[in-house]
This record gives sequence, C-alpha cells and structure tokens, in this order.
Amino acid sequence: MSGAKTGDTVKVHYTGQFEDGSVFDTSQGKDPLEFTVGTGQVIRGFEEAIEGLNTGDSTTTTIEAPEAYGERLEELLFQVDKARFPEGIVPSVGDQLQLNQPEGGMVDVVVSAIEGDTVTLDANHPLAGRVLTFKITVVDVADA
Repeated sequence: MSGAKTGDTVKVHYTGQFEDGSVFDTSQGKDPLEFTVGTGQVIRGFEEAIEGLNTGDSTTTTIEAPEAYGERLEELLFQVDKARFPEGIVPSVGDQLQLNQPEGGMVDVVVSAIEGDTVTLDANHPLAGRVLTFKITVVDVADA
C-alpha cells in the first residue's frame, strides 16, 4: 500500500498541542476530520504529515508557524475609537468580533487591548506565530 497521496480522501483523529503541552483542539469524542489531500483544506504541515500513511497508522508532527497559520503580523493589529462600535456593544479584551470590510466580506478580529477610548483589534489567526504539535491517527484512506 502506497499510503495517503494527493487526491485521496482521508479521515483522521488528531490532538493539537502547544509547546507547553496544553491542548488547543482535538477530534477525540467527535467524528474524524475528513479532507482531500492536496486541496489546501488543512494547514500544509498537517497535510504533509499524513502523506504516505495508511489506515491505522499514527504519527506525531511538530509544525513551525510558517507551515501552520503563519507568523503574527503587526499590520493586522489596528486601533479604533470605542465610539465607532455600534450602540449597545461594549468591547472587552478577548471578545471575538466580525467586521465588514470596505471591499465586501467579513474579517474575524479579537479585542486584544483597551486603553481609555482606544480599542486594539487583532486580525491575526488565533494560532498565528505558534509552534503546533499534532498527534494524528489515520482512520481511513480512500483512493482518488
């Protein structure tokens, strides 16, 4: 058996951990994650880790930020005045919000700081800049 390759649909169980061992996500107790290899449905490092694996195989892989969710970018931090928030919305650090973009579409942001009337919003992915370790078990590989 040649194992998972581009075009194959795979099902995996996984547990994702930070460098300190704390778990940030897991499929345990849920349906396995299903995706097609080579289509960019999952982060590059995760996809590369399962290439060549067969049903029942397990692996542990550590993925540096560039192959995961990228580095944190300072240009994705921006400040707005509290008065620009809609009536009834009182921002708090840690709040997750969706903003309309001028060219259309939505962007997810997190309130990362509040100083006086200035609110700092962070549009980086929450896992950007982090080294991630995944424990992965292949549940099924369906050839393309």
